[in-house]
Amino acid sequence: MVDSTAIISKYYKKDSDLYNLLISHSSDVARKSVEIATRHPELKANIEFLEEAAMLHDIGIFLTDAPLIGCNGIFDYVCHGYLGREILEFNGLPEHGLVCERHTGTGIALNEILKQNLPLPHRDMLPISIEEQIICFADCFFSKTRIGEEKSVDDVRKGLSKFGQSSVDKFDDWCQRFL
Repeated sequence: MVDSTAIISKYYKKDSDLYNLLISHSSDVARKSVEIATRHPELKANIEFLEEAAMLHDIGIFLTDAPLIGCNGIFDYVCHGYLGREILEFNGLPEHGLVCERHTGTGIALNEILKQNLPLPHRDMLPISIEEQIICFADCFFSKTRIGEEKSVDDVRKGLSKFGQSSVDKFDDWCQRFL
């Protein structure tokens, strides 16, 4: 079993505002992920991995420039996923790292990275495994600016609409599967 809090503590000062924000947000995502997996045993999701990876999915945020949530790094916020992957790979957790890289929105396809000239490595960053999909879906319901508040399905759909209809369609497919 991976001690997610110990790994987070390597990069975040324990009990700092950013540490507490990350732990709170990640705990909400982990709780919702486990609820989905428990409600849907037919998905055969690895619940232990879900908890660990959900707790670590945003570990890269401290490297980004997002002052609204207390991040004073140098990278664009959209980079936190692949930066988190690098951190977790360095810590010997490549599968957990894939969750980091693939959890943003409903995932980011290579063609979108290229079309929008995003500052990301040129590869698909789409959730593949059932655990990646569940965490990505659960994360859509929680913001880091409104800790502890779960968004409604309609609010999530509205937020995703700015990324195009394919994001909304994928979310709607997940709603059918996971809710």
